[in-house]
Amino acid sequence: MRICKLFPKLLTVLGLLIPAACFAQFYPGDPARGCASCGCCGTFFFIPIAFLALSVALLVWVARDAKARGMDDAVLWMLVVFFLNLLGLLIYILSRPQGLLAPCPNCGNQRLQASAKCPYCGIGS
Repeated sequence: MRICKLFPKLLTVLGLLIPAACFAQFYPGDPARGCASCGCCGTFFFIPIAFLALSVALLVWVARDAKARGMDDAVLWMLVVFFLNLLGLLIYILSRPQGLLAPCPNCGNQRLQASAKCPYCGIGS
């Protein structure tokens, strides 16, 4: 839920950076040249930032999901997803323990329904 609160702020920063880059590329004598450089700057700012935001969102989701499923190697899965991106996410989804997530009666965090104890509080159900 916390990552969802970051996206409006990120979009606000992007909304300020891209027009600033566009105005910085103003050429008084040649409007086509200014439009072309503005498009290039906007593209080269937006694509890497969007890719980085997607990678961070995937890393957060993988870490929380691995913890909820009681996996001890969450950091290893985060590295796989970071370096392989969507292919790493597919590998993670296919190799993670399958089952339904349910809230822990003690702490309220999500855990596998069939697990003997909660990975967060350590108390069995």
